[in-house]
Amino acid sequence: MDKKKDVRDPDEKVVEIEMERLRAFPNHPFKVIGDSQMIELQDSIKKYGVLNPLIVRPKIEGYYEIISGHRRKYAAEKLGYKKIPVIIRMLQDDEAVVIMVDSNLQREQITPSEKAYAYKMKYDAIKKKAGRKNCSQVDHNTGKRSIDVIGELCGDSAKQVQRYIKITELIPALLDKVDDGTMGFTPAVQLSYLKKKEQQEIMNAIDSTQCTPSLSQAIRMKKLSESGWLTEAEIEGILGEVKQKETDRVIFKNEQLYRFFPSTYTSEQMRREILEILKSWRNSNWI
Repeated sequence: MDKKKDVRDPDEKVVEIEMERLRAFPNHPFKVIGDSQMIELQDSIKKYGVLNPLIVRPKIEGYYEIISGHRRKYAAEKLGYKKIPVIIRMLQDDEAVVIMVDSNLQREQITPSEKAYAYKMKYDAIKKKAGRKNCSQVDHNTGKRSIDVIGELCGDSAKQVQRYIKITELIPALLDKVDDGTMGFTPAVQLSYLKKKEQQEIMNAIDSTQCTPSLSQAIRMKKLSESGWLTEAEIEGILGEVKQKETDRVIFKNEQLYRFFPSTYTSEQMRREILEILKSWRNSNWI
């Protein structure tokens, strides 16, 4: 639903801008997809209009860059809107990144990869703005390290923020495994220390064994990598081990699920929809 209110200066004016004059924020880390949440947003806009204006900033090329409101723009565009209400702000690059990240991190559902790249963008922006080499330095005004401030919005510790930033070093295929829930977050952190070639070999072994590494297995692979002994044979041998409770897992292949979902759906979209269906079924059948 389009419920969140943007905190803004009361003197700021809302104006309408043509859709074609709006551009997405560069390297925007949050996915804009037609999932069930998007359908709810579209229904809200269809009934009440765009309640919260987009936040944009002008670019010298003549267009406006979206800081907050990519999903609202997408939903309104699908409904045939030609113009959309916006608030125009003059923002420096680093300020724009922080506002863009913070406005999206408050969403109810974001994937680990979205959070990871968002944290990294904010981390880099704060470092640049403060002229620091790292975010472990203490701000003399607040008495907090920048890395602590970054996680406060989502309730994450500084250590957890660092872990999220670390998994941006995973190859996309492994990061997708984290997003769709087939690989745990903590094993992924361990794998992010490996060379890209080693990560690809792990991905190949996952495909062939249909197993993803547990935390202990990921730690073993990391140690083998550090000693120079992580080979394809070692990886396949580790992943081929029967993990505890492995036989109790229920596994569906994507081709089985595509019989019931649009072919454009990602694994994460299917996972979310299945959980929503199960939740509705439980609520209607619960005794």
